[in-house]
Amino acid sequence: MHFLQTILAFAVVLGVLIIVHELGHYLVARWCGVKVLRFSVGMGKVVYSRRFGADQTEWAISVLPLGGYVKMLDAREGDLSHISPEDMKREFTRQSVWRRIAIVAAGPLANFLLAILLFAGLYLYGIPEPAPKLRAPAEQTVAYQAGLRGGELVTAVNGEPIQIWNDLRWQMVQGVINNQPVKLDVERVNPQAPSEKLISVLTIPVDSISAEELEGDFLVKLGIDLARPRAILGQVVTDGPAMLAGLQTGDLVTAVNGVAIPDGLALVEAVRASPGKTLKIDLLRNDKALSVNVIPEEVSKDGQVFGRIKVEVPMSPDMVLASHGPITALVKGVQKTWDTSAMTLKMVGKMIVGEVSWKNVTGPITIADYAGQTARIGLISYLSFIAFVSISLGVMNLLPIPVLDGGHLLYYAVEVLTGRPVSERFGAIAQRAGIGILMTLMLVAVFNDINRLIS
Repeated sequence: MHFLQTILAFAVVLGVLIIVHELGHYLVARWCGVKVLRFSVGMGKVVYSRRFGADQTEWAISVLPLGGYVKMLDAREGDLSHISPEDMKREFTRQSVWRRIAIVAAGPLANFLLAILLFAGLYLYGIPEPAPKLRAPAEQTVAYQAGLRGGELVTAVNGEPIQIWNDLRWQMVQGVINNQPVKLDVERVNPQAPSEKLISVLTIPVDSISAEELEGDFLVKLGIDLARPRAILGQVVTDGPAMLAGLQTGDLVTAVNGVAIPDGLALVEAVRASPGKTLKIDLLRNDKALSVNVIPEEVSKDGQVFGRIKVEVPMSPDMVLASHGPITALVKGVQKTWDTSAMTLKMVGKMIVGEVSWKNVTGPITIADYAGQTARIGLISYLSFIAFVSISLGVMNLLPIPVLDGGHLLYYAVEVLTGRPVSERFGAIAQRAGIGILMTLMLVAVFNDINRLIS
C-alpha cells in the first residue's frame, strides 16, 4: 500500500512540476507570437496526443516521464521551405534576442511562481507547527555554554521575528551554510515573578556543524531541541511491563535509576536504552512519592534491539497556528522562495569547490520516497514538499549548462554583448558536452539514491 501511495505521490509531483515549467515556456512563446507545434509531458516517443487551437498545437504524453518539452517552429530543426511567409514570421530564431530570453526564462520562473503561490497559500491558511520552545540542553553542548537552560521561547533569530520551529531551523541552516554564529532572542519566565518574562539575546556558534550534516538532526548536536511535555503516563497496556510493575495512568515519572527525567522524551530514551534490564522508576502519584522496578521487554527491529514497557508517553510539543493576511502571506512566500533558491545555489557552489560532498545530490528515487512520506503525513507537508522541489527544479534549470534553460540563456547573453549569435558549430559541441554533464549528474544521483536505500 505504501509503495503504491509513493508512486502516485511521485507521479503527481512530477506531473505538476513538468506541466507548470512547460506552460511557462508555452504561454510566453504564444505571447511573443511564436508558433508552438507540440506541448509534451514526457520525453521520447509520443504515446498519446490531441491537437487543439487555431495553430493545431499537438498536446502529447510521451513515454519517458522524467521531463517534458515545448516544440516551437524553429529553423534549426529542419527544412521550413514549405512554411508560409506568415508562419515564418513566427519562427523562433527570427524573434528578437530579448523575446527568446523571455521564452526560455519563463520555464524556471514558472516553477518559482508555483512555489511562491504554494507557500503563500499555506501561510494564508495557517499551518499548525511546533512552537520554538527549547528543551534543556546537555551541559557539553554549545547551546548550554551559550546560556540556554531549557524552557526558553525563541522569539527572533538574527533580529528576524519567528513564530514556529521550522523558522528557527531554517535560520540555523543558513547560519551553518554562511558559517556565521546565530543570535537568538529568547523569552524566559522570571523565577522571582512567574508572571513576568525576561528577554535576552544569546549567540550560538555553528562552526562545529558541517554542511553535510544539514540533512540530519544537526540542531540536537548543538543542543537545540523541542521542549516536550512532562513524563505523565497515559494509557497503560494490559499485561505489559509497565502494568506488571504497578505503573498507572497519571503517574508523573521524575527519575530513572537516580537520573532526573525532565520530560517524556527522556523517559522514552531511558527505556529504549535498557532492554531486559531492571529500571528503578521514581514517580509522583497524587503528590505522593513512590518507586517501582520495571524490566523493559526486548524488541528487535531493523537489526536493532531496544526496550519497551508498553505505556503511552506524551511527546507532542506545544503547537501554534501560524497564519497571516493575504499581503503578508504573499510577501513571506516570496521571501521563502528567494531564501530557498539562494541556499540551493550556495550548496551547489560548495559542491563545485569541494566544501560539500556530492553525496548530497539526490535523484528520482529519493524524491519519490520523500513524496510518499510527506503525502502520508498530510496535505500541508505534501504541498510544502512540492514547493521545495519546484524551487530546486527552477534553480537547476538556470544553471549555465548547455541543454538546460540556463545554457541557452548564456548563449543569448553572449549575443546581447557581441551583437551576433553563438555559432552553430560551437552550439553543437556545447550541446554534447551538456548532455555528458547531465548524464554524469544523473548517474551520481541514482548511485546516491541506491546507496541511501541500502544503508
